[in-house]
Amino acid sequence: METTRYGELHKLFDENFLDYTSYVIRERAIPDVADGLKPVQRRILQTLFNMDDGRFHKVANVVGETMKLHPHGDASIFAALVNLANKGFLIDRQGNFGNLYTGDSASAARYIECRLTPLARETMFNPDLTEFVESYDGRAREPVTLPAKLPLLLMQGAEGIAVGMATKIMPHNFCELLKAQKKILRNKPFAVFPDFQQAGLLDVSDYQDGNGRIRCRARIEEKDDKTIVIRDIPYGTTTQSLSESIEKAARANKLKIISINDYTAEEVEIEIKVPRNVHAGDTIKALYAFTDCEVPISPNLTVIRGNNPVILSVSEVLRANTEKLVTDLEQELNIELGRLKEKLHAHLLEQIFIEERLYKEIEECKTFDLVIATIDEALAPFRQQLVREVTREDIDRLLEIRIKRISRYDIDKKRKEVKAVREAIKAVEADLTDMTGFTIRYLDDLLTRYGHLYPRRTELATFDEVQVRQVALLNLTMGYDRETGFLGHTVKAQPEQSFACSEYDKLLLIYKNGSYKVINVPDKVFVGHELAWVGKVEEKTLFNVIYRDGVQNVCYVKRFETPKFILEKEYRLFPEHKRSEVLFLKTGTGLTVRVHYSPSKRARSNKEDVHFDEFLVKGASAIGKRLALRPLRKLEEIAASAAPPAEPEVQPILFQSSAVSSQPSAEKSVKKKASEEG
Repeated sequence: METTRYGELHKLFDENFLDYTSYVIRERAIPDVADGLKPVQRRILQTLFNMDDGRFHKVANVVGETMKLHPHGDASIFAALVNLANKGFLIDRQGNFGNLYTGDSASAARYIECRLTPLARETMFNPDLTEFVESYDGRAREPVTLPAKLPLLLMQGAEGIAVGMATKIMPHNFCELLKAQKKILRNKPFAVFPDFQQAGLLDVSDYQDGNGRIRCRARIEEKDDKTIVIRDIPYGTTTQSLSESIEKAARANKLKIISINDYTAEEVEIEIKVPRNVHAGDTIKALYAFTDCEVPISPNLTVIRGNNPVILSVSEVLRANTEKLVTDLEQELNIELGRLKEKLHAHLLEQIFIEERLYKEIEECKTFDLVIATIDEALAPFRQQLVREVTREDIDRLLEIRIKRISRYDIDKKRKEVKAVREAIKAVEADLTDMTGFTIRYLDDLLTRYGHLYPRRTELATFDEVQVRQVALLNLTMGYDRETGFLGHTVKAQPEQSFACSEYDKLLLIYKNGSYKVINVPDKVFVGHELAWVGKVEEKTLFNVIYRDGVQNVCYVKRFETPKFILEKEYRLFPEHKRSEVLFLKTGTGLTVRVHYSPSKRARSNKEDVHFDEFLVKGASAIGKRLALRPLRKLEEIAASAAPPAEPEVQPILFQSSAVSSQPSAEKSVKKKASEEG
C-alpha cells in the first residue's frame, strides 16, 4: 500500500513539474522567434495598441489594463514595460524611465507616461493577420504572436532564465539587420554583429554567429599623463558597478589611483586620477585586466520555435524573420487586393444602377421580394462587367442609396474613382508577382524614414587580450632564507636574496641536484636548503648551466630557454645521481666562465674559457656538450664578451656563491680521484 502511494505521489510530482517547466519556458522566460517577444512584452504592446489614440498614457493605467491579459501581477508588468521602453524601438517615453548608464531606477508608474512609437504602429500590428486566443480568465482575447515585420528578437536582444535552460541574445543594429535582410532576399552573403546602447568597443573575433564569445570594453581616453576619462561603458555594466570594480581593484593593490569621480548625466564621464609615479597608459591596461572595463560575454541564442525551445544562430533567426516578412507582406497584399476588388465591385454596381436608371424599374413593384427579383434581373445583362456574382447583400446596398445621392450623381467623378481603383488593383497584382522586389522596397522605405534614428553606437575592433601578469603591480617582495629553507613574500631575507613579483606570477625553482619545478607565488613555503636558482617564470628566459655528471665524473655545458611545465610537477635537468650537481647557473647572454682543471703534465694548459654563446640552445632535458675529460678543479666567471647582450638579464635570486661554494668539495673529490689514479 505504501509503495503504491509513493508511486502515485512520484508520478504526480513528475507530471506537475513537467507542466511547470513547460510553462516557465514558453510563457515567461524564452522569447518566440516569430515576433521576438516574451508573453508579457506581447501583452503590453497589444494593450498599448488597444488603448492607442496618439496621446501619452499613464504607465499605471497601461499596467492595469495589461493585467487583464497577464496573470502575474503589476510588478512584473511594470519592470517589463520599463525595460521595453528603454530599448528605444517600440515605446515612446515621457518622464523618468531610469538611466541606462548609471543604473538608476524609473519613477513610480503613476508619474510616467508612454505610448507606441510610429515604428511600432506601422510594423507590429495587423488584426487581419493576428491569431487571437482567450486570456487566462476568458474575459479578453490576446494575440498568440504579433505580425512583426521587424527582426525584433535581434534588434532588442533578450535575456531569460527558465528551468534547465537560459537565453542570452545580443542586441544588433537596426540598419544593419534590415540591410542583411535585403542581402538574404538577393541570395548574397551577409554578417551582422551586436550593437549596444552603451556604445564602447567590441571584439567579435569569436562571435560564432550568435553562440560564441565576445569581449566588450569601455572607451577610455588618456586626458593627460595623470588623468583618465571613461567615455563609454561595456554592455551589462553601469557607471556605478564599473566604479565599484575599479575601487575594489585599487583596494586589492592591483592598480594605483588617487581618486575616481563619476560626472555621468546624459553622457558617460568617469574621471580617474593616478599618482605621480604611475603612468596613465599603464593604468589603462590594468583597468582592462582587473576591472569591469573589459567584460567577456557568452551569448546563447535559445528561442521558442513551433512551441518548442531550440538553439539557433543569428543567421537562422534572420532568415526565418525574412521569410515571415515576405509571407506577411504577401498576405497583406492579398487582403488589400480583395478589398480593392470589393470596392471596385461596389463602384461598378452603383455606376450601373444609377447610370442605366435601373432604379426606375422597381416603381411598379408591389412587394419587396418583387423589388429584389426585378433588380437582380435588371443587372443580369451587366454581369460580365462586374468583378463577381451579384449577391443579395449587393442588392440591399443598392436599395439603400438615397434619392438625394442619385440626384447629385456625378458621372465623371464616379468614372475617375473606378479608374483609380483599377489602377490600384493593377499595382497590387504587380507587387504580388514580384514579392522579392516589393519586400526590398518595403525595407528601403523603413531605412529611409527610420534608419537615421538608430546609428551604430558600438565600435567593432580587435584587441589583444591583456595578460594579467604583464600589467600587475609588483606589489610582493619574494624572499628566500637559506638557513630555514623557507620561501615566500612573508619571509624576511637579505636584499640579495629577494626580488619583486606580483600575485599572478609563477616561480621557477632549480635545485643543485638538477631537479626543478614551477609553483605559484606562496605566502610562505618550505623549499629546502639546496636551491641553486629561483625567480619568476618569464617566456624565452635563457639559462646557461654547467653541471657534473656523477656517473662519469665529467662536466657538461648546456643552454636552454624557459621549459614547458605543469605546476608543482618535478622535472630534471640531468639524470639523478648522488654526485651529480649544478656547478654554474646563470641567465642571459654574453657569459664566459673560466674552467680550471687539475694539473696534468701532458696538457698544454690547465684552464679553458667557456663562451656560452658558442653553444646551441636546446631543451632543458638535453645532455649538453661535454667539457674535457680531465677532473675539474674550480670555476670562475670572467668579463662578459664584447658583443652586446641580446636581452636584459632576469633579476631572480641567484645563488652563485652557493653553487660555486660547492666547488671546494668538487676540488677535494677531484684531488682524491687524482691521487687514486696516481
